[in-house]
Amino acid sequence: MDIVIKLSQFLLSLSLLIILHELGHFIPAKLFKTRVEKFYLFFDVKYSLFKKKIGETEYGIGWLPLGGYVKISGMIDESMDKEQMAQEPQPWEFRTKPAWQRLIIMLGGVTVNFILAFIIYIGMAFAYGDTYIANADLKDGVAIENPAMIKAGFKTGDKIISIDGKTVENFDKDMNINIIMAKHVLIERDGKQQTLTMPTDFIDQLSKTEKGLLVGIRRPFAISQVSEDSPNQNLKPKDLILSLNGQKIKYFDEAKAVLDVNKGKQISAVVLRDLKETPITLKVTNDGKLGVVSGGLDMKSLEKLGYYKISKKEYGFFESIPVGLEKGKDQLVGYGKQLKMIFNPETKAYKQVGGFAAIYNIFPSSWSWEVFWSITALLSIMLGVMNLLPIPALDGGHVMFLLYEIISGKKPSDKFLENAQMVGFVLLISLLLFANGNDIYKAIVGK
Repeated sequence: MDIVIKLSQFLLSLSLLIILHELGHFIPAKLFKTRVEKFYLFFDVKYSLFKKKIGETEYGIGWLPLGGYVKISGMIDESMDKEQMAQEPQPWEFRTKPAWQRLIIMLGGVTVNFILAFIIYIGMAFAYGDTYIANADLKDGVAIENPAMIKAGFKTGDKIISIDGKTVENFDKDMNINIIMAKHVLIERDGKQQTLTMPTDFIDQLSKTEKGLLVGIRRPFAISQVSEDSPNQNLKPKDLILSLNGQKIKYFDEAKAVLDVNKGKQISAVVLRDLKETPITLKVTNDGKLGVVSGGLDMKSLEKLGYYKISKKEYGFFESIPVGLEKGKDQLVGYGKQLKMIFNPETKAYKQVGGFAAIYNIFPSSWSWEVFWSITALLSIMLGVMNLLPIPALDGGHVMFLLYEIISGKKPSDKFLENAQMVGFVLLISLLLFANGNDIYKAIVGK
């Protein structure tokens, strides 16, 4: 069932993005009276799952879910229709239109991608608002468990003050990605501030560790399950450990230190059970465990117990517009930074480039419209930016040649454009094989 839910979200998001991107080309083409021969979701190599011709355009769904396309008459594209290009140019063809009209047609897809992302962020701000913990309320600092973070110099209890000079106001879902992209992080430890310089190959280091949050909130030692072979059957689910061996325990990480120095011993403890403090005796195993599974407290429970204050800010319709635009801008800038890191060999971030399996794995195994729209907005930005890369066969390649034509007044020959299209196609196939090859490699080695 989990696979079905993830796959449904993946295909729905991908289909939505492809259709709207291609619609961005289709609409200006029609406005400028340019004939569109085909409009396809997915590629129809040899055959299609569905097709229907309406007017001069054939609409259909292909069987290969690697993208989609619109076939515009008189345009040198991935179809490489040399027979049509060899004929006398017709007034309804792309090649006979003024350069500025062709430029608008080619920019239509990425324009829709960016507009869609900003609309989604505005809609999410209006529908869901913002939920966060004020960074100032994390008085005991954050939890650091990731080995790459520890190697970079972070410790549990650190307070994150600023990231690359920008003050951290709230602890939210963006903090982790901001740290991944950061060069410098200012922290406070034991009342003193210090700046940590992030390793150049931090992303590569992360790929070799357990997946999970880089920075989390410190959680209490709550019991969610007692193992059948646990020596502490006197513990119950929902118990909250308040002290061990006479030492006050507020967070789980504090309990680990006490248990490690009391391996194989019996120790006194106090637990909060049914809102009452209850003294009990516990047996610590030889490996410093209690034979229980910790966790089970959601954010509302943590707030009720007085650990954190959860803040939620709601926005009216007009208030949500600048908030959504700001979030869209931050995501766009952030993705630009990611691309810069990927093209910098020193970061080794290129090793983490993924294909369709990586995109599929972003989606959760349970359905959440909030998460779905958040991922779709990010993918829309990624699709827009990637298509703007000046690679022949991508929209950015066509735009590059059109700008040259507009500036110089000279149109590249059809033969040159055909050769450029072939070079670009080879580059795209190579990138596709590399990205999806990375997915296969990670699936085999497990990282």
